[in-house]
Amino acid sequence: MTDEIRPSQRRVLLMLILTTFFWGGSFLFTKIGLREVPPPYFVLFRFSLATALLALACLPRLHRLDLVTLKRGLIVGTALGITNLTFVFGIQGTSISRAGVINNLFVLFIPLISRIVWRDRIGKINLLGIILACLGIALLASGGGEGFNRGDLFSTLCALLIAVHILSVSKVLKDEDVYLVSLVQFGVVSLWAGTATMLLPTQAFSVSLQGIGAVVYCAIFPTIFCFTLQNRYQRYVTPTQAGLIYTLDPVWSLAAGFLVLGERLTLHEWLGCGLIFSAVTIPLLVRFAVERRLVARYRGGGAP
Repeated sequence: MTDEIRPSQRRVLLMLILTTFFWGGSFLFTKIGLREVPPPYFVLFRFSLATALLALACLPRLHRLDLVTLKRGLIVGTALGITNLTFVFGIQGTSISRAGVINNLFVLFIPLISRIVWRDRIGKINLLGIILACLGIALLASGGGEGFNRGDLFSTLCALLIAVHILSVSKVLKDEDVYLVSLVQFGVVSLWAGTATMLLPTQAFSVSLQGIGAVVYCAIFPTIFCFTLQNRYQRYVTPTQAGLIYTLDPVWSLAAGFLVLGERLTLHEWLGCGLIFSAVTIPLLVRFAVERRLVARYRGGGAP
């Protein structure tokens, strides 16, 4: 398929749903890998391997790599590096069921950051989502299960940094080659992770085939593969549609936690996660309904 041929809507939705499946799987495999590999080393191994593999794939286009791409890749790569470091510390300290739901709060952090930095309107529906998310976090912290623990705090910080990374990509990147930008990003994340391994105290560790497999999965599927699918297919849907599809991430992490790791949530945790999930999906569903109505009105007016 070339860029000039528009894929069918069914194929677009299938590819984006597949992306969420592999992203959801990263919670499971990261949790498994962190049993043997300390968090900063896991990020270092994952993104070093991803950088090496993507560099091989980008050999024919490396001559196009210029100073502008390097500078912009450094900015967005820094945001991505700090995001992934908080991600692994969050996964280490809480269940993947809770981490998957909390990470999805990035959908609400984006309008908050836009309001603070660019004075954009938050909107009543986003404000409702923020209130529901706060109630959900309060339920997680109010008793039952683990309460709101250190891992949950890192996962919340990770959600904030995911929003920062998304906004940095939208504000910084222009017409750069997406593959070269991804290559620079992955390399910068490796540098940040390498710095963290030198600054943070870690004990000696050994890695089994299971740990190696977890690193390889996370380097290939939720990193190289998902970035490629996202860059290729997300342009054929609206941001709201993409946001709704990406809310499947915590569904996969919840399923993996339940079926593979035997995680069980208390009633308080289910209610808290349910409120957080609703906080993300309700604003997206309302915006999607508004978009559909506007499109119907536009077509009804005789526009092509």
